[in-house]
Amino acid sequence: MNSKQVQELKALLSSPKKIVIVTHWSPDGDAMGSSLGLYNYLTKKKHQVTVITPNDYPSFLEWLPGNKKVINFSEKAKPAKAAVAKANIIFCLDFNSLKRIDTLGEEVGKAKAVKCMIDHHLQPEDFAAFMLHDVKACSTCELVYDFIELMEDKKYLTKDIANCLYTGIMTDTGSFRFPSTQAKTHRIIADLIEAGAENSSIHERIYDDNTEDKLRLLGFCLEEKLTVLKEFCTAFFHLREDELRRFHYKKGDTEGLVNYALSIKGIRFAAFFVERDGIIKTSFRSKGDFNVNLFARKHFNGGGHANAAGGMSDLTLDESIIKFVSVLADYKNELNPSSTVKKAKSKKASV
Repeated sequence: MNSKQVQELKALLSSPKKIVIVTHWSPDGDAMGSSLGLYNYLTKKKHQVTVITPNDYPSFLEWLPGNKKVINFSEKAKPAKAAVAKANIIFCLDFNSLKRIDTLGEEVGKAKAVKCMIDHHLQPEDFAAFMLHDVKACSTCELVYDFIELMEDKKYLTKDIANCLYTGIMTDTGSFRFPSTQAKTHRIIADLIEAGAENSSIHERIYDDNTEDKLRLLGFCLEEKLTVLKEFCTAFFHLREDELRRFHYKKGDTEGLVNYALSIKGIRFAAFFVERDGIIKTSFRSKGDFNVNLFARKHFNGGGHANAAGGMSDLTLDESIIKFVSVLADYKNELNPSSTVKKAKSKKASV
């Protein structure tokens, strides 16, 4: 967003408006943290704000300030559609394609409201009049912080806003361990703590609120559902719908599961396949320069970041896994560079 657009948006927000905030399907910590962080900021500026999610989200995010005002489109489509139709401005947070918000995207697409995208995912679509987009940002919450700063409104940074933004930054950086964590990230975190963010309490609410069923599901996955393909430096989990029911699955119970596969020594590529509601959903993670965004786009109708992406498959779970394993052969040299080195050494030795 250039300086001219900043001034235009600032002027647009200088008087009370009807504003809708939407975020992606199956919202995570960054999606809800950025949405409710922006919600609390805009309501403090006297705007009439409605947050709409395409579907539900994990219960461990329901403590976020403003949560009770959120409309779940899958459960309350009528009031959600009415809010979108009446909106003057629609903020699209943590997604860059209307397909990412499912059928809600049709309503947003045809709405007359001015649209503003705040996002950090690769390859954004051109559907918004204003775009605050940066793939180097660690999270959309970081960009919402930047947005408030661009509006010259850091004086409005409250404890509620700080708690929301801290949540999204913490979860999207893997508690500040992912490469996306920069010096700027920690400077923002310092500002948020000074504004009242309860860092220790937030971590406890997100990561120390497990049910017994969730932990038993994790144990089952680690013991019986992990496949390691050393030849491709790859590991993956897969879960069937009946297995989810066996452990009384609730939204968020498999959050972060794919990272356990990636944590194995020597593994550079990890995946998670889950059968839910008749659909096969996938999560991909990688280390180094293996681009899972490109992998997901090419093979699993998805996308995301270079080292974290997702997608879906219209095949069965078994067929999806067969497809996944079969295409790995095309990436063997990228995933296991040492195999290429070994071959080169072997040829040299035989000369």
